[in-house]
Amino acid sequence: MSAIVVFDIDGVIRDVTNSYRRALADTVEHFTGGNHRPNMEEIDNLKGEGVWNNDWEGSQELIYRYYEGVGTPRSQVNYSYGEIVHFFQCRYRGRDPQNADTWDGYITQEPLLVDGDFFQGLTDNGYFWGFFSGATRGSAEYILTRRLGLKNPVLVAMEDAPGKPDPTGLFMAVESIKQRNNIRESLPVLYLGDTVADMMTITRAKSVKPDDDFRAIAVLPPHIHHHESLIAGYSKKMLDAGAQEVLTRVIDFSGC
Repeated sequence: MSAIVVFDIDGVIRDVTNSYRRALADTVEHFTGGNHRPNMEEIDNLKGEGVWNNDWEGSQELIYRYYEGVGTPRSQVNYSYGEIVHFFQCRYRGRDPQNADTWDGYITQEPLLVDGDFFQGLTDNGYFWGFFSGATRGSAEYILTRRLGLKNPVLVAMEDAPGKPDPTGLFMAVESIKQRNNIRESLPVLYLGDTVADMMTITRAKSVKPDDDFRAIAVLPPHIHHHESLIAGYSKKMLDAGAQEVLTRVIDFSGC
């Protein structure tokens, strides 16, 4: 059975435990004067709220919450969003965040969770695929084209659409896949992601287009794979948010 398969990137295609999440923790630690460094559980809980898919905004929110916890209203926290983004990007991308040719930050160390053969296998089995991610286009393309070697994949990135769980970017990715492959019939749309916001994106897509076949598939993020005590709770959270299935790894995906 043919289907359109759209992938999130962070935590699904690449392991961001020691890159995005590390940069987020570095940023919060820096802007709280070294007084607070969020651990993985705190970051998971933040993302579990379903509205902090953007790690720059998530960093800012944890900074605000720290200061509120010590009696300073967020209105009196003087760090600008631009300062927070710049610090984060210098950690994540490197000293020259705008020049991908010289990046030497955490992004260069991210383990890949798939290889190019995985996507060739999808194509061989009749699936049409692309990506919808909250990552910046530069970051996403660095992984997809430079490291995975994919040729001009369909990609809707942070700059292209509102953040998840708004389904606009998902609709854009699906439409691009249809146009590129001259698909005229209605096909199931599967979205693979690792956060509550990803699952909620499908729930909202169904409310906008109730006659279309949207399906959410959760992928467990790598940082919990070796913690049995966390897997059941994380899986339940994904199922409660709308996932129809929970996979340990994206390479376990076998289709409809």
